Amino acid sequence: MPTNITEIEDTERGKTVLRVEGSLEETDALLLEKIALDLRDANGKNLTIDLADLHFMDSDSAPVIKRLENEHGFEIEGLQIFLEKIVAETSARGE
Repeated sequence: MPTNITEIEDTERGKTVLRVEGSLEETDALLLEKIALDLRDANGKNLTIDLADLHFMDSDSAPVIKRLENEHGFEIEGLQIFLEKIVAETSARGE
C-alpha cells in the first residue's frame, strides 16, 4: 500500500496536522521528515504528525519518527501500541 501524506488545518485545535496513511518505509519517513521541516520553516509553527491511519511501518522508518519527535519537537499522534513498541525498541538499539 502506498504512503499518502495529507496536510490538514485543524482549526478546532489551532494546529496543522500531517496525516500519514498506508505504509511507511524509510524513504517515505525521510520524505515525511523533509516535508514537516519545510512546512515548519514556511509557516513558523510546529506541526502534529498523525499516524492513526498507518497500516505498516518498517524498522528503518521508526528511528526517523522518533527523531521527528525527540530532536525536531513534532507531536506524534495515533501510534498504536505495537508501533510504539517498535519505535522504542528500534531507537534503543540505535543508541
